[in-house]
Amino acid sequence: MKISQGMVENGTVVGNTYDKYGSKNVIVRRLMQGFDNSLTELVGKVSPQSIHEVGCGEGYWVMRWADQGIASTGSDFSGKVIELACANALERGMTSDLFSVESIYELPHRTTKPELIICCEVLEHLEHPEDALRALQVAAKEYVIVSVPREPIWSALNLARGKYLMSGGNTPGHIQRWSASAFKTLVSRYFDILEIRTPLPWTMLLCRVPSVPRSQ
Repeated sequence: MKISQGMVENGTVVGNTYDKYGSKNVIVRRLMQGFDNSLTELVGKVSPQSIHEVGCGEGYWVMRWADQGIASTGSDFSGKVIELACANALERGMTSDLFSVESIYELPHRTTKPELIICCEVLEHLEHPEDALRALQVAAKEYVIVSVPREPIWSALNLARGKYLMSGGNTPGHIQRWSASAFKTLVSRYFDILEIRTPLPWTMLLCRVPSVPRSQ
């Protein structure tokens, strides 16, 4: 699978800097298994017929869900990383039409609404996460799954491995930082929270679009 490996577009690091899903590092594999288990469990609770992933990167999850027979698509603001996602799809005998270049803020303009929208590891990169949550609220038919790094655990783990010392362990490009409780409070302004998962070191929420739209 092609990975961006620290590729930069318009001054922003896009995609994954390394193949975290294929890593042989025991600690990385354990952490990613926790993320995988939580996301898979929450998707299973919805049993969606259609999924759209926002910030899909190189397409790992979209292709995985497609292999399971779920109508899946993905979008990312980065044209470079979508090129990689399309190449990965073609290598697996899938159509490149699974992927599109699209900002999260453009989601309300979509003509169709997927049953489930997944937005993992995106909101922490955004200057206006509230606007992004409003966009998700409009674009989803019924369900949304969102996840972000759980602070201060995320930064503490970075410091423990000697990374990003000058920024207190904050990963480059992360301009928002939430504890689990702060993230739940934010998301609850826009969605009904159905399930909460905290795989180390993330906060992951399964949400339902409220019957009466909320705007804070």
